[in-house]
Amino acid sequence: MPGNQGTEATKSPRMPLAGRRIVVTRAAEQSRALTAQLTELGATVISLPTISFTEPLDAGPLDTAIGGISNYDWLLFTSANAVRFFAQRCRGLNVDPHALQSGAKPLFVAAVGPATSEAAAAAGFLVGHMAEEFQGKALATELGSELAGKKVLLPQSDLAASELAAELRAGGAEVTQVTAYRTLEADTAAPESVEAVRRGAVDVVSFFSGSSFQALAHRIGMEPLQRVAIAAIGPVTAGAIRSAGLAVAIEAPQATTAAFVAALVEYFSVGAGLAGKNE
Repeated sequence: MPGNQGTEATKSPRMPLAGRRIVVTRAAEQSRALTAQLTELGATVISLPTISFTEPLDAGPLDTAIGGISNYDWLLFTSANAVRFFAQRCRGLNVDPHALQSGAKPLFVAAVGPATSEAAAAAGFLVGHMAEEFQGKALATELGSELAGKKVLLPQSDLAASELAAELRAGGAEVTQVTAYRTLEADTAAPESVEAVRRGAVDVVSFFSGSSFQALAHRIGMEPLQRVAIAAIGPVTAGAIRSAGLAVAIEAPQATTAAFVAALVEYFSVGAGLAGKNE
């Protein structure tokens, strides 16, 4: 059984995940760095992308927002995907992201966490504020009265909750929430990867958003997920999983790859990998 593969992990402290079969549900193009790190630590990584991302069905509202960007005071990014699709649409409209912040009226950009901030910087945006807590609502809490009376543009997924927009409005901001991309269930995973999870022939199934968890649960049902250790990148994803009635064995305190890898290593280094599975 996968849960009995702990002997390899004790042979080399430099490979604490040796013998562990870890499922990564993130899209392949978004998980290369994570896969490389887990492999270096000895893990066998099983790719099982559960969701994919694409342009909105109607790009009109997004185009209108970009065309009228000078009307806004703040642009808030809550994910790297929001940055990617917003910047992609800017290029499609021949709008230079850097030029958006170089006009007579300053446009301030804020982002959630280092991954989103780095994506924004790579796309040409100057990030003036990075939320210390890696979740969207932190922007409302941390920026507070700075956004009162300001016009805020919030590009998000079509599945994004309205919680952040509601909190911003409660604080006095005038918010335009616009769909920058759609989140879809993916069916590109190899059948053997799906079957391995169904049989419980893995040590960990890792999730990077509530959407990725919901997509896999919809595909294979909840019962198989009760027989493996569940890992979540950050408290928001962990909360979505727990609200569905499943335990989260491994929770990264921050939604970063580094924190996620550290949480996996800690989990197995203290022997929880053997005791925490329901064989």
